[in-house]
Amino acid sequence: MMHSIAIQIENLRVKFPDKQSFLFKDLSLTIQKGEKVLIVGPSGSGKSTLLKILAKIIPKIVEVPCKYDNAILPVQPGYVFQNPDHQFCMPYVDEEMAFVLENQLIHRDKMKLLIREYLDLVGLTLPSNHTLIDHLSGGMKQRLAIASVLALQPDVLFLDEPTAMLDQEGTNQVWDTVWNISQNKTLIVVEHKIDRVIDYVDRMIMIDDCGNIIADGNPHTLLRHKKSLFQQYGIWYPNIWNDHPIRIDTQPMKSVMEINHASGYYQKTKAIRIEHAQVNEGDFITISGHNGAGKSTLLQMLAKLIKYEGRLHLPFLKDKRDFYKYVGYVFQNPELQFVANNVCEELEFSISHINNHKERMNRIEEHLAIYELDNWKEAHPYQLSIGQMKRLSVATATIRKPKILLLDEPTFGQDAYYTFTMLDYLKQLQNEATTIIMVTHDYHITTHYANKIWYVQNGVLTDIVENGIEDANWRTIKNAHRIL
Repeated sequence: MMHSIAIQIENLRVKFPDKQSFLFKDLSLTIQKGEKVLIVGPSGSGKSTLLKILAKIIPKIVEVPCKYDNAILPVQPGYVFQNPDHQFCMPYVDEEMAFVLENQLIHRDKMKLLIREYLDLVGLTLPSNHTLIDHLSGGMKQRLAIASVLALQPDVLFLDEPTAMLDQEGTNQVWDTVWNISQNKTLIVVEHKIDRVIDYVDRMIMIDDCGNIIADGNPHTLLRHKKSLFQQYGIWYPNIWNDHPIRIDTQPMKSVMEINHASGYYQKTKAIRIEHAQVNEGDFITISGHNGAGKSTLLQMLAKLIKYEGRLHLPFLKDKRDFYKYVGYVFQNPELQFVANNVCEELEFSISHINNHKERMNRIEEHLAIYELDNWKEAHPYQLSIGQMKRLSVATATIRKPKILLLDEPTFGQDAYYTFTMLDYLKQLQNEATTIIMVTHDYHITTHYANKIWYVQNGVLTDIVENGIEDANWRTIKNAHRIL
């Protein structure tokens, strides 16, 4: 049977130098050729680390101490990172694809057609393939990352949450593509959104928060007989939102932001337009739309991070220089948020304006507990998992207790437990009169938490659905998110 094994590792042991305990200790795993395997577990359990070890990224490229007794690992692995920015080597889309093809010894004359074919496979349509990657939305970058890996023609394909930043249409396109091209390939997936993959994988492996395999078998069998494990470890499972009651409050209060005839610009190009919108104290607004529609750009304009013209007025603000005392912002990419050398310093930097040392320390301890980063307080932010980074980035904004909180995909990379913990804390802030404006692709968040939906299309805020969302027809809500 040795010839049918795609991956085998025996007694894997991994221990980070600054940690007392092992991340993995004596973990053994065998995956057959052609198997489609889904790895699930709580945030920070080591899923991405395990994937990198099986793909030979650790320790070959990333130096993490690990040992094992025996191993069969793929000759030509293809790896799609959780954060697409970690994938790229070149500045332009076509150059990135050409770089991959060049390493495959593809003749230059054939590259243009192949580049178009791979981009079409993942649904990435651009006015010109010679487009700066930095000008793409997060979801578009993720599609490019997948296309570049497909061009490698890998024998084993590793996917680390490849659709985390995609809208529902993009998610469906990418997974349809993955299933089509991987029919005869070995596929290993780490994914929180298991609803979309559960019917396609042969096997589910569940890891607990100590890096132990606690369940391994047919996905539907595990869901039927091991649901308690999903609930115990806060792992997503189908219909989980049915176990959480709708929590919308619709109590519009005084205006905190008035927007009229406002346009935001990247360099000299108009990127977003809002004719009129009013934001009230205590609003919970979700922003929806296709990838690349301008959702993040809209948020950046509201945060005054890009040049804009028109009226963006905060009635309560007496001195414009105090804008960032009252407005908190969380980037889609958490790494853009960090400026300090450890988690505690990161949080303290955000409240450096508070002179009272005891109050600063109390807020830091409170937020370390809320976002469950207590055990990582001395760690550099870049040592955290993506999910932990995201929680830290949100914590750096909420610790300031802003009047307006602007969040770009704050639940990205979170398991169910941390998603609901974060959302419930945001709900608490809303009840204390904090206004929340959030970009999200998850319509469940809208239906459970928001009292308004903003829909963005082609760089324009086109629709605003206000109040009474809990009484709205489901089709109306889903149409607002364009997922039907």
